[in-house]
Amino acid sequence: MTIILVTMSPLLLSCLLLQAPAARAIAVAEYQRSEDVSVIIAGLKSADLPTQRAAARAAGRLERAALAEAVLPLLKSPDPEVRLEAVAALAQMGARFDFAALLPTEKSGAVRAVVYEALGRSKPPVAGGEGVLVRGLKDDDITARTGAARGLETMARLGLKTMKMAPTTIEALRQAVREDAVSRLRQFALLALNAAGDQDAASFDIALRDPEPQVRRLAVLGSKRWVDDPSPIVRLEAIRLAGTCERALAGVEDPSGHVALAAIDFLGAHKCDATVIEGLVDRGKSWRIRAHAIVALAKVAPESARMKLPALRADAVWQLRAYVASAAKLLKDEATLAALAGDLSPNVAAAAMNTAEQALRALTSGHSGLLLAAAGTLKGTPELKSAAPRILETVQRLTREDRVTLRDARVGLIELLAEAGDTGVIEKLRPLVADPDPAVAALVAKVLSPATGNPVEPRTTRYVPNALFSALTLRSFEGSKALITMKGLGAFTVQLFAEEAPATVATFALLAGAGAYDGLTFHRVVPNFVLQGGSPGADEYDPLTPMFMRDEVGFLSHERGTLGISTRGRDTGDGQIFINLVDNWRLDHTYTVFARVTEGMEIVDRILEGDVIESIVIRER
Repeated sequence: MTIILVTMSPLLLSCLLLQAPAARAIAVAEYQRSEDVSVIIAGLKSADLPTQRAAARAAGRLERAALAEAVLPLLKSPDPEVRLEAVAALAQMGARFDFAALLPTEKSGAVRAVVYEALGRSKPPVAGGEGVLVRGLKDDDITARTGAARGLETMARLGLKTMKMAPTTIEALRQAVREDAVSRLRQFALLALNAAGDQDAASFDIALRDPEPQVRRLAVLGSKRWVDDPSPIVRLEAIRLAGTCERALAGVEDPSGHVALAAIDFLGAHKCDATVIEGLVDRGKSWRIRAHAIVALAKVAPESARMKLPALRADAVWQLRAYVASAAKLLKDEATLAALAGDLSPNVAAAAMNTAEQALRALTSGHSGLLLAAAGTLKGTPELKSAAPRILETVQRLTREDRVTLRDARVGLIELLAEAGDTGVIEKLRPLVADPDPAVAALVAKVLSPATGNPVEPRTTRYVPNALFSALTLRSFEGSKALITMKGLGAFTVQLFAEEAPATVATFALLAGAGAYDGLTFHRVVPNFVLQGGSPGADEYDPLTPMFMRDEVGFLSHERGTLGISTRGRDTGDGQIFINLVDNWRLDHTYTVFARVTEGMEIVDRILEGDVIESIVIRER
């Protein structure tokens, strides 16, 4: 199955579906991340407002500050949507610009909100910017005030190591918590206060009474108070930050699986009653309880845990065996690790690996996670130099697969060859200076230069993806939904945002229609953060798509229940998806949002590590 991955600016979709040549040309330039931006500049100068907006969005997504000069005239547009796109583009490209100068004459609260946020994102921080944002907390428009609070949160988060908020700023944020009952604004204010380390009891008292659980959660995070809250996302933080052995023991019976597992982790981290943990290992109601319990027991009662490993390492659930490997590493149980290093599950083998011999055996695998574990294990070992030819063979084998999304494994192994220092082997990497992946080409050139004594330049400097989807394909998914059925749990519905992230939606929908997600798991579950799934290897590194996806960041935020595309750097999506379990504002402007759960969020909240995606059915409008 070949999946063609593309991107285009969402605001130009309606023009594109009408086959507007200018819109299509802008989409191509954005998608190609082309050096030739004449089409985008022409769009910025167009008299057509939708074309201006599309061009501004494209300019921002290219993330080239050199385009700022061409965007600036749009700040004087009579159309607030054009001004909004222009401000956002300048912020996204990291332009050095005096955003505060726009505020005195800007009449739109929505645009002022984006200006405030852009001011908070400025790197380095703008002189006097903090004071401008504090004044913004008194803006007449609630949207603008929220933008100012967000600007302060972003400024505080990005400047944690280098800046200290002024006392007047702290007091203004406290006042915002007291006087503005809008959940989103309170969240930003609390995040900023928490980042600043403020411990104002009165602010926390107010926030803990807020009707929105996410506000109460942030209050627990800041105050580290114990609360018995009706919301599991609040109870989870309470267990983590203000738990006791008694509270954690009660938490093991919590109806939320996330809270129950966090309680077991607490029992181990705080050296609670070993007999309780032993009972969970022996009689836990699920493999997940037994898995967390054996790791906890290894921390509390090592000898007891060691006696229980032989039975657990033979369990039919590979995820439990992976936790057994983690426990065995804590216990330094070499016999158990040796047995699990040969496990048929590559994830178990990776978790158990701790010798060069095991790593060398793993080089025949096609599992990226296992290969990366092998690379990490071989690093600095005496066996590395003699293993160089075998490592080279693995790199060449992966390269023949013609999947740029195998970058992680190839880069890890090439770096290993550089450490091995065998000039003859390194010379055989030379063809990869023209690899389709510019990251691989650049690394190989860097490795070859000192090894051969001659400067080598990569011949591939830019990733060139396949062609865009047709307008007809994109149109077919506009207004569509997806029904995601989880094995043994039920189903939830998501609305696809084809207008905001058309290429991402098309890629996801085509993969789903081909059954590519069926039978895969949510392999990464981070309570009060995200669920991540859709990897054939059930890990971070094994891709679903052969080509990288383009980011389509915009104005959609990573609110609770939204779906995003997992990446490990700009424009490196590979089909893996994640679902936000809470409002994750810090992911905005970096990760694409392409859908939102509209029905069945209670099913999403029940998903735990290893739960299986039974099917994804696309329901077109």
